[in-house]
Amino acid sequence: ALEHFTLNFTITNLMFTRDLETPNSAKFRSTEKIMQHYIDPLLRRSSIGPQFSGCKVTGFRPGRHRDDTGVNAICSYKDSASLASFDREQVYQELRTMTQGGTRLGHYSLDQKSLKVNG
Repeated sequence: ALEHFTLNFTITNLMFTRDLETPNSAKFRSTEKIMQHYIDPLLRRSSIGPQFSGCKVTGFRPGRHRDDTGVNAICSYKDSASLASFDREQVYQELRTMTQGGTRLGHYSLDQKSLKVNG
């Protein structure tokens, strides 16, 4: 069975535009692919890595500032006996470490207070 958790963060150097609100727009699809390119490898290296099955961006939202874009994603993993239980705090700490304290995702800058795992 697949279990799900939410992943949210804010990018501070990606200007939010209205076409990011439209899931079938070219801008949404290309930005979604870029996010998956960065997020999926991090989660594969985390404690849930062997059970991790992927993330899907569910939406982008305007941030507090003009150059901020919020990212909402649903991530999935296989619930199995080898994964004692999903430890939200552990996955959060691992992602913070892998994103330089919650500040970098590839060439994107993150609002270091914005990272949320199932929060």
